[in-house]
Amino acid sequence: MEKMPPIAKIYEAYSCLADKRIELNTENAIVTSSDRKKNYTIKWKENDYSSTDNASYWQGYPGYPILALLMLQNKLHYNQEIISYFKDINWHALNEKHKRNYEAAIEEVLETISYDKDIIKKETEKTYEELKNMTINIKKKI
Repeated sequence: MEKMPPIAKIYEAYSCLADKRIELNTENAIVTSSDRKKNYTIKWKENDYSSTDNASYWQGYPGYPILALLMLQNKLHYNQEIISYFKDINWHALNEKHKRNYEAAIEEVLETISYDKDIIKKETEKTYEELKNMTINIKKKI
């Protein structure tokens, strides 16, 4: 992969899965944003992925919609046990509140979780390391 996302995008993908905000079709996937105001379309062909979310389209790294899709496709492994702790999190509002300081947003969320934070962080880092070794391409259009 040419460009890696911030690790925060994995946490955002957890929320997407926990909220069931991703609808998988045969030709594409539709993801609803955490504030429920936008929809993003993901398309893929083999190892090429495109998405209309800002991170994927403008920054060239896989945004949380693509990461959530990779998890659903069982191409990117994650600890299913921790997903439910990320339900109903408005990442858009949190990221604005923290002026795009993703680490601060993650820490605020982790403070509210009763599960072992070290396990969550280690599992997320494991997923991030796996992502580094994936052979996928982020394209503007497929």
